[in-house]
Amino acid sequence: MNFASTALLAFAMSTDAFAAAVGKGAALHKPRFSEALKTGLIFGVIEAITPVVGWGLGLAAAPYVAAWDHWIAFVLLCGLGLLMVRNGCTLPEGLQAKPAKHSFWVLAATGFATSIDAMAVGVGLAFLEVDIVSTAAAIGLTTMIMVTLGVMLGRVLGAIVGRRAEIAGGAILIGIGALILFEHLSGAA
Repeated sequence: MNFASTALLAFAMSTDAFAAAVGKGAALHKPRFSEALKTGLIFGVIEAITPVVGWGLGLAAAPYVAAWDHWIAFVLLCGLGLLMVRNGCTLPEGLQAKPAKHSFWVLAATGFATSIDAMAVGVGLAFLEVDIVSTAAAIGLTTMIMVTLGVMLGRVLGAIVGRRAEIAGGAILIGIGALILFEHLSGAA
């Protein structure tokens, strides 16, 4: 993967965390930068670890599926992208009570829930020649920045922008999956 693909992947992986952060920021009375940065760090670390775990799982299976690796990456990325688009298009199920403050465990659980897609992407990356450390670091750093901004902008932007961000992230994942498949089938990879 080149720099542009890595940057787009990192952005796509951070959009669902950004959407959650906008909600977290909207739930706070006046979020301080320290609260936003704490949230960003928690989400970023988790988002950086999960693709490495997925990559390790995928690497273990790589010899058995080498002939189909491009299709696996395509299906995983497109499936996750479609799921993100669908989630971004659904309306909230109801009003939830606003928490007094966000505890570490609540933030960690939310961060993990939004990083499941990064683990699945990590599985797909195992079938490609990818430097997983730099890719995971890019995903983690981008997530930290996006989540910090999301918390700070939460009260102003609200849930509508969060859903649009998730739709954009899903579309980017679908595009990356299609590009991987196209490059392999055209012999450009």
